[in-house]
Amino acid sequence: MKRNMLKRLVLGALVAGSLAAGMPLAGAAVQVNPIPGLPADFIKGADVSMLPEMEKAGARYYDVDGTQLDEMQIMKNHGVNWVRFRIFNHPTQGGGFVDAKRALELTQRAHALGLKVLIDFHYSDWWADPGHQVTPAAWAGHSAARLEKDVYQYTKDVLSMFQQAGQQPEMVQIGNEVKSGMLWPAGKLPAKDGGKTFARLMAAGLQAAHDCDPTHKTKLMVHLPDGGDNAVYRSFFDMLIKDNGVDNFDIIGLSYYPFWHGTPAALQANMNDISARYNKDVVVVETAFGYTNENHDRCENLYGVKEERAGGFKSSVQGQATGLRTVMEKVAQVPNGRGLGIFYWEPDWYSIPGVGGGVGDDNGWESLAMFDGQGKALESWETFSKVSDASQPVVPVTIEYVETLGAEGAQESPIALPKEARVVFSDEHTELLPVTWTTPAPVYHAQGQYSVDGTVTYNGEKHDVLCVVDVNDNINYAQNGDFEQGSLAGWTITGDNCVDAVQKTGDALGQTAMHYWSDKAFSFTASQTLKNLPDGKYTLKVSTQGGGGQSKYELFCEVNGKRQSTSIQDTKWNDWHTFTIENIEVKGGTATIGVTMQAKPGTWGSLDNFEFVRQQ
Repeated sequence: MKRNMLKRLVLGALVAGSLAAGMPLAGAAVQVNPIPGLPADFIKGADVSMLPEMEKAGARYYDVDGTQLDEMQIMKNHGVNWVRFRIFNHPTQGGGFVDAKRALELTQRAHALGLKVLIDFHYSDWWADPGHQVTPAAWAGHSAARLEKDVYQYTKDVLSMFQQAGQQPEMVQIGNEVKSGMLWPAGKLPAKDGGKTFARLMAAGLQAAHDCDPTHKTKLMVHLPDGGDNAVYRSFFDMLIKDNGVDNFDIIGLSYYPFWHGTPAALQANMNDISARYNKDVVVVETAFGYTNENHDRCENLYGVKEERAGGFKSSVQGQATGLRTVMEKVAQVPNGRGLGIFYWEPDWYSIPGVGGGVGDDNGWESLAMFDGQGKALESWETFSKVSDASQPVVPVTIEYVETLGAEGAQESPIALPKEARVVFSDEHTELLPVTWTTPAPVYHAQGQYSVDGTVTYNGEKHDVLCVVDVNDNINYAQNGDFEQGSLAGWTITGDNCVDAVQKTGDALGQTAMHYWSDKAFSFTASQTLKNLPDGKYTLKVSTQGGGGQSKYELFCEVNGKRQSTSIQDTKWNDWHTFTIENIEVKGGTATIGVTMQAKPGTWGSLDNFEFVRQQ
């Protein structure tokens, strides 16, 4: 039995066991401990820009007690105090069809309920994000200088319209997830001009907002994705602020989805650093957590079993509540009160036929909503109020169970056991904890399955761990070739600092992959030297995806000074291809395998599932 087969069996049993044990479902109570010292004005927000399209399609919303109410009223009932609305210039393709007029109507509804408002300018006719920053059709073909005027005038016109209606927003963000720039191709990043064109576009939007608001009642934000990636934030804001002098904004906004953007600890470290480095407040302006892995329509969900494992929170109402509380706590812990709060992205977007990301699409977001498939509020809404309720007793978080592990190896050879085990806690978050094995590197003299005992330690108490070891001849000798240890352990990276472990749907075939990107020209080699190999012929494989365009990109193997290689060519994001070198003859027990690359600025992609297997 190969290891991936063994892992599927073990995980399947665990999922079934978890459900049988009674994971909280819609309508069940959730446990949310208060966050000590949480400010009374801490932002507890939600982006509900899909709401008008949902209501138009017949969506109804019910509070946890079954009472039908306006969705914004339900949010306020549970402690939400801010809302966020995006604006597309001239939307025709879906995404809620939110233009300035619709955003103003939503703002009027929110202000009538006493909610504060963040307006999110996309400067596009549709979704703007790291992979899409399409210039509005009305501005197509305009020069960079003309686009500056377009951004300024459009921003000023929209905000003036809000003010004239008596609906000035309390916060405005200029651009959405602008890591890759805005208004492509003119404002695309990285750029040969060092980001000057992009910075002028950003400055135009910020200046328009200031000119509409000379007393600066409205706080201004610049927003990036990848909330757990400090290198992305340092590179971007060094370019924007230090290199190009654009510093007239108040807040750095972060998108943070743990199943795409790293651990809560990585988010915390990034926020702590950038708030001090750039003298800015920080807001997690997008986050979400799954309450189920089920799909209720024709559209494949963006969140499922793989994302659940990568994200560190179980797909349950309790897991959703715990994830939301965790992000709130991390923001609240940013030093000097610079963490202002969070916004949950589209909790209203449960499955209604035809209300999707594009015209005619169904919904890929439903498993991350905070309403069930019939529009009833989940108990996880209580998180917004309970985090501020100091009268609640604090319930200790304890270990529920430790997942069974798997390993494989050859007979008569020491077998490497996993260094960490996934632990599921009573509040339905998960952590990887180091394992102490009774037999650290077992050797077996016959094929078959064996078990090894170990322990993990949490709060001074030891908990048992089991590893099922599969001993066979069809061994993958590549160490950590699937990166499921959650790191690049076992690999030697030489060259430029552009390689890391990524946990994001589409960028990995399993939970984790090796990822590369840099805003400068770069080269690197990732390799490992394997020893004590039986003599014979071997096959080397790797699977890759990415944008392509490298001047050199090779899979290679070196044995006794002889090098064999094959070229790697990628096509687009999440379009995976496997590259192979066969008939590699090993004599003397040692081989070095790896990849090498030379690339231009902005090149990106990932590698996964390295295999080095002896041919039968």
